[in-house]
Amino acid sequence: MGKVIRSQNDTWTRAEDASAIGALRRSAVMLAEARGFDEEDAGRVAVAVSEAASNLVKHAVEGVMLIRPHPELDSAVEVIAIDRGPGMRDVSRALRDGYSTAGTLGIGLGGIARMASGYEVHSMPGRGTVLGMYFTARGAPRPASRVSGMTRPIGEEVVCGDAFAVAENDATTTVMLCDGLGHGSLAAHASHEAVRLFLQHADLAPVTVLERIHLGLGSTRGGAVAVARIDRAAGTVNFAGLGNVSAWIAHQEGRQGMISVPGIAGHKARTLRQYEYAVPQHSMIVFHSDGLSDRWDITTYPGLVARPPSVVAATLLRDAGTRRDDACVVAMRPWTS
Repeated sequence: MGKVIRSQNDTWTRAEDASAIGALRRSAVMLAEARGFDEEDAGRVAVAVSEAASNLVKHAVEGVMLIRPHPELDSAVEVIAIDRGPGMRDVSRALRDGYSTAGTLGIGLGGIARMASGYEVHSMPGRGTVLGMYFTARGAPRPASRVSGMTRPIGEEVVCGDAFAVAENDATTTVMLCDGLGHGSLAAHASHEAVRLFLQHADLAPVTVLERIHLGLGSTRGGAVAVARIDRAAGTVNFAGLGNVSAWIAHQEGRQGMISVPGIAGHKARTLRQYEYAVPQHSMIVFHSDGLSDRWDITTYPGLVARPPSVVAATLLRDAGTRRDDACVVAMRPWTS
């Protein structure tokens, strides 16, 4: 089956007052140390996270940060900062040495860029900024940055009823997303069972994987499930969906939807079908649950599809996500960078 990526219990931390800065820094350092970072490498993480968190506290509207093991590389730390603040008209200026927004540590994005092993920024005036960065210890490999997914539970709950998993080999990327019916622990049980079944059968055709998941979820609440396989050499994606999971091929000129059949995996379904779609170069495959509105318009985000999948996923979660349901979004780059 090759490399496996699965959803984590993502914890988004609000950055609304100064006390959040220290808490986020400590969380990032603890994770870095747990992944073998030495004192100097952990110090890089601490300063960069402190600067990013300080910017959120002082300037953001609804600023939040996610700190977690990198989904593609357990030895790396990933940090995502999202805000609905004023945004930046000139990101390249903000990356210059010496440029800083008032009241921050003074190193600005340029300093963050130097300390991070990899970073990307997408910012739009009036819509806010998404900063994605990752850190590796010296000499460690860098992640491929080909796929990223994120979850967020409804309201103040700590368990998300949506989940995803990805299985990769040298030629293909296969992804499954399950939106467990309802929310809370019973929805999470259904989606985690879907992940288990997917990983058992991920080498089969997407429609066959979907059939196995449908048959296996009978003792759970069930949910909406979608499975896709990207063939990077052929430039195609084969897709099978059951229920209300949105699946898109997004490029700068627009997006194309992929077809699911109505039903609930584990309970009722019409004849399951698999469809093949051509994938243009420089596009992004996006899956999301109905915790995100499907009304987002990729053409209103200049340059977004050229950003890493983590930044694409975080931007859509910020702008299309709803607090009225669990949310999950997965973004995949079909082409090797």
